[in-house]
Order: sequence, then C-alpha cells, then structure tokens
Amino acid sequence: MRIVICGQKEFGAQVLGMLIEECHTVRTVVAPAPLDGKTDRLAARAAAAGIPVLHRLSRAAMPGEIDVIVCAHAHDFIPKACRDRARFGAVGYHPSLLPVHRGKDSIRWAIKMGDRVTGGTVYQLTDEVDAGPILAQEHVFIRPGDSPEGLWRRDLFPMGIRLLKSALHALETGQASFQPQDEEIATWEPSWERESLRKAGGDRR
Repeated sequence: MRIVICGQKEFGAQVLGMLIEECHTVRTVVAPAPLDGKTDRLAARAAAAGIPVLHRLSRAAMPGEIDVIVCAHAHDFIPKACRDRARFGAVGYHPSLLPVHRGKDSIRWAIKMGDRVTGGTVYQLTDEVDAGPILAQEHVFIRPGDSPEGLWRRDLFPMGIRLLKSALHALETGQASFQPQDEEIATWEPSWERESLRKAGGDRR
C-alpha cells in the first residue's frame, strides 16, 4: 500500500522498518525537526532510505494517491483535510485498551490506577482524540513492580508493531472490520507532565 507515516523516536523508526519489510510504499515521513542538533530516529531512518521527510503534515503537502496515513508515536493531530486524502484515512496505535485511558500518558495512568490488565489498540483517527473505531486490539498483564518504561519496552512496543502490521494487512486484503468504541466506559486521563496534543490551528487538547 502507499503510505504516509507520522511519528517519532524508535517506535516510529521500527514501524517504518516494518512497512519497508512488508513491501509497502512509504511516500512521505512526517517527523519532528532536529532538536539541539539531534535528528529524530524516524527522520534519520527515512533519510537513509531516501524517503522525503516533512516536519508538519498539511493538505497541501500530502502526496497524491495515498492509501493510508499511519501514526506511530505521533503527538500531532491529523486534520480531516489530510485524512480525507487517503483511501482508508489514518490509523494509529494507542497503548491502552481503548476506550479506557484515552490520552497521551495511558501507560502511566494504567499503572498509577492499579490496573492489572492493559493492552494496545489500532484505531481509525477521527476529529475526537483516541475515539475512533477499533481495527485491532490485544491485552497484556501488568506485572508487580512494572514501570511505564519497562512495560512499554517489554510488551506494548512490540505489540504496537505487530498490531499495525496485522491491521494494514486487513485493510489491504479487504478483511478489515472497524468496531465503534463504547462511550459508556470511555475514560480520559490528562497529560502527566508534558505538553498537550497539538491540533491544527494551534488549539490544545
């Protein structure tokens, strides 16, 4: 499939590697600009592969004939004008069992609240943050003494790559089934200590 990937850091870089291995055509990568002279890992891997890199996605910058936008550790809101230019819109990975623990710090809150089970979800992006229909989901147990970083590295990071791979295969083969999220059990947790999600036009969420 023809893909635009929006993301950052090692997770974004690993997802890009998976897309290349699966013979998808990555047309453009959207990753953060260099900070303090350091290039983001996703941007570096894209540049090494000869893939154009942008630092902000806009409708004007969207290449034509895109099948799907893949969000991999992306904290920027993807505008509807961009989503509408992709055949399947945009899909992203969220490290919780949506609709529970929507928000940027879902892993921290799951541990803080004493959850014994969490997981990961691939869902379709909409105008509501983390609220779109679910395409793929798995659960994992939170072990005693788990830290957010440890749980992410051990379970949720590889789960995200696996779920995105499976979801893209389902889209490509016409087997995708989107399930709406149950708003009656949805929860939203605020950002732990970090900046809120950026939305087109400068709004914060």
